[in-house]
Amino acid sequence: MASAAEQLAANINFGAFAKATELKKRIWFTLAALVVYRIGTYIPIPGINPHVLAQVFQQNSGGILAMFDMFAGGALGRMTIFALNIMPYISASIIIQLLTAVSPTLETLKKEGEAGRKKLNQYTRYGTVLLASVQAYGIAVGLEQLTGATGGAVIDPGMFFRLSTVITLVGGTMFLMWLGEQITARGVGNGISLIIFAGIVANLPFALVNTLELGRTGALSAFLIVFFLVMSVAVVFAIVFMERAQRRILVQYPKRQVGNRMFGGESSHLPLKLNSSGVIPPIFASSLLLLPATFASFSAGQGPEWLQQVSAWLGHGQPAYMILYAGLIIFFAFFYTAIVFNPAETADNLRKYGGFVPGIRPGKTTADYLDHVLTRLTVVGALYLAVICLLPEFLISQYSVPFYFGGTSLLIVVSVTMDTVAQIHSHLLAHQYEGLIKKSRLRGRN
Repeated sequence: MASAAEQLAANINFGAFAKATELKKRIWFTLAALVVYRIGTYIPIPGINPHVLAQVFQQNSGGILAMFDMFAGGALGRMTIFALNIMPYISASIIIQLLTAVSPTLETLKKEGEAGRKKLNQYTRYGTVLLASVQAYGIAVGLEQLTGATGGAVIDPGMFFRLSTVITLVGGTMFLMWLGEQITARGVGNGISLIIFAGIVANLPFALVNTLELGRTGALSAFLIVFFLVMSVAVVFAIVFMERAQRRILVQYPKRQVGNRMFGGESSHLPLKLNSSGVIPPIFASSLLLLPATFASFSAGQGPEWLQQVSAWLGHGQPAYMILYAGLIIFFAFFYTAIVFNPAETADNLRKYGGFVPGIRPGKTTADYLDHVLTRLTVVGALYLAVICLLPEFLISQYSVPFYFGGTSLLIVVSVTMDTVAQIHSHLLAHQYEGLIKKSRLRGRN
């Protein structure tokens, strides 16, 4: 028999959405915040020659800057106040997570509940300011050395330009961090994820128009375009299926008697996701592999010969690039999963609250069992990430398909869409529950 939650979910329709005034306010707030973000991606920092900057970015379209520019929705290529986007905050969050696994002090804070979480968030903000300041100063120095056919990228280089650039870019990142927190609290879904999502999909219409233009001019056949569209839908379906896949481990709680009443004896499930690492492995792998190409492009052929050779080997579509990309994704998938999920800590918490896995001894045996199950799941999840990320690279190299979406961006877009839909769904369920409670109270008074 279906549960009450399943019955309510089946009854959700557009009528329920029309009555959910709180949800509509949250959606409008989210849209307004994203519009503010998109406006900021067109406000340039002072002292920049946009024509020279466009030429330089066109020459370095294959490096790590192109990937960060895609996440920033074109803000880095236009060198606007949101050029750093939210990436320093994400980097600081990942660093804090890594340090939590090796630092006893941070691990203790993590276990202190809400107070510890606020302290870790404060450290993350401090780390964001530090990383953003270093990156902003590096960008300012790098901009002063960029030259194009019509002159330098900076109109008036000097310490004043560097200082103003650092203040502008750090302020833009901190504003986006605050905006993401506001979206999380007053909007729909995770604000940081939605900001990245908006940056990625902002240029999607232009990419589709360019692809159709290639079909019109004959550069791509109509059959290939239709085939790639159908395959894209199939890949999105596969991502949704794999991201929702999980292994549920049965957890049993023993019965206990309090006075004349019996409590407990219930069972629940411990869900283990197939892909516990999310999109972190592709981001790390892409960043490491694109570094040589970025350094080689900035050296303009004047760098050491070995750097040029490594850059050629690690070019898009090259066998060395494909092999290293897959290997790094698999490595980071296992590495990050080991950080975010601790089998020994989970087994200790189950024993503390009286829970146990049927047929498995509590304590170390349970930890070994969870580690065994998680390892097998991570093998499948890592291979899935590698295939999803290598497929666009293969199509680009073999068929010269102008894919705007790579594996990393596609994973982010699909994952954020799923999370946002789940948030809207939960708000609708809560609204229907409130309606049922009000009706029951009215009937009780009558």
